[in-house]
Amino acid sequence: MGVQVQPQHAEYAELRRAASTLEEMGVDVIFNWDHFFPLNGDPDGAHFECWTMLAALAESTERVEIGPLVSCLSYRNPHLLADMARTVDHISGGRLIFGIGSGWAERDYTEYGYEFGTAGSRLDALAAALPVIRDRWSRLNPPPTREVPVMIGGGGERKTLRIVAEHATIWHAFGDVETLVRKNRVLDEWCASVGRDPGEIERSSGVAPTPGRQPEDVADYAGAAQQLYDIGTRLFTVGWSTTDPDLGKVRDLVAWRDEVNARAR
Repeated sequence: MGVQVQPQHAEYAELRRAASTLEEMGVDVIFNWDHFFPLNGDPDGAHFECWTMLAALAESTERVEIGPLVSCLSYRNPHLLADMARTVDHISGGRLIFGIGSGWAERDYTEYGYEFGTAGSRLDALAAALPVIRDRWSRLNPPPTREVPVMIGGGGERKTLRIVAEHATIWHAFGDVETLVRKNRVLDEWCASVGRDPGEIERSSGVAPTPGRQPEDVADYAGAAQQLYDIGTRLFTVGWSTTDPDLGKVRDLVAWRDEVNARAR
């Protein structure tokens, strides 16, 4: 299971302590996000950059995997992004999950001077960049410590899921159970079209509140996760806010994960 530590409305020391606490609780992955301004609360509140934070978390944690959920391709040259990811992979000792998406937050683009384009043009750029990133990994010295897992976020059925079928190790999906059942079926169809075994792509989703896109008022994380598990989801992520942390719900989800794993043995 994963926890997305929201890099906003907090001092960095608080974010570091949150990551340490979550690692001690037994979570499997700590994610952040790749934006330049808060996604909720005061839109001009405190906020930290994604990849420099990940490099620091790579040093301050020991066991958990880390990664962006998800990095925005538009903000960095793909060769540079590949090198940054490779470096964080080495700092962490091979614990990076490379989350990547096409981007959507227009304010990030306009205030930092990036061309926003259209949803279609951003997805086209993502599809073109993923082979470039893998090629750059193959030519870096030293190369990544392992075959870096590539997590692609999004659920567009015409373009995004085709890109997932072609390139992803993990697909992070959005929506309620009914929506995800349909999108899983569409992804399987794209896998058949491109000649990929759909079983090679781990299914991931949030359970609450962000990046879940399940109902924002989910009270029972474990119950929501069980519904997702029943339709094939295997990576479950909850949002963590330093302004309103809820250790109890995270503990419940860790306990549910352990029970599921024990039954599977």
